[in-house]
Amino acid sequence: MYYFEEQNGSLLFRENGETVMITPWGPDSLRVRATMSGQISDESDALLEPEVKAEASIVISEEEAVITNGKIKAVVAPQTCINTWEAKLRITIYDAEGNILLQEGPNGGALVLRARHFKTLPGGLFSLKATFVANPNEKIYGMGQYQQKQMDLKGCTLELAQRNSQASIPFYVSSLGYGFLWNNAAVGEVNFSTNKTQWSSMAAKQLDYWITAGDTPAEIMAAYANVTGKAPMMPEYGLGFWQCKLRYYNQQQVLDIAREYHKRNIPVDVFVIDYYHWPRCGGWRFDPEFFPDPEPMVKELKEMGEYYGAAEPPVRSIQSQCSGGTEPL
Repeated sequence: MYYFEEQNGSLLFRENGETVMITPWGPDSLRVRATMSGQISDESDALLEPEVKAEASIVISEEEAVITNGKIKAVVAPQTCINTWEAKLRITIYDAEGNILLQEGPNGGALVLRARHFKTLPGGLFSLKATFVANPNEKIYGMGQYQQKQMDLKGCTLELAQRNSQASIPFYVSSLGYGFLWNNAAVGEVNFSTNKTQWSSMAAKQLDYWITAGDTPAEIMAAYANVTGKAPMMPEYGLGFWQCKLRYYNQQQVLDIAREYHKRNIPVDVFVIDYYHWPRCGGWRFDPEFFPDPEPMVKELKEMGEYYGAAEPPVRSIQSQCSGGTEPL
């Protein structure tokens, strides 16, 4: 017999010291959290509170529990296996037609497998892994920007970390009709292998992911935007021409280039002075040897921006990594 309960609109179950909660999180979407600490945390690295509170249906019996939210359904039931050595509850997620979208990997057995694996770390954190059954016909898209040529990520291993020229966004859209967000900001890894899909975090308070079902990629992306936030409109000047190179040698070179654009009546919206103007990496200020007087430099750039009046100005803003932002001119 397994212990299920409904708690504030969520499905909760416990076994062998682990607490797992499945919560409706926006239309056609579920948030799954698990911890060995006893108490599920409401903190979130990426998810916002849903704009629309979803009303899910929860049905609990002695051997299984089902939570349904629109087009998505999660069934928690003992896995079917040849032997029952430490057989545990398994989460399987379906679409409205009863097709499996995502299923946790096997639990128990002679190898004592764990679909949700926790290793205790100092400070109340865990090194954790979440393992799912791989679908060989699935195609996977998204995950941010990596230095690789593969568009379909099936078969790829990706580092979950931010680096220069690497933007890791742990969200993907599946050809099976769902989107998945790994809601853990920790450094980790994901393997979209042919024998399993496995997410790992080096240090986190709890296992946390969000899944949504949709009929189209656009519908899935809209659901994702609604629960993670929408980017504000870019300022008008940011949509124009940006003049940027890895290094300007000195203040005079910046002005020479800007004056040449001015002379040729070529509008420049943003002039980027990149980080090599620092005295040392991370100095966050102009090196006085090469940029002895930046204030009149900025003043002249502003004056060139004002010169054209009705026409598009040649320089409308300057971005310097001294301030880390863009200053309109």
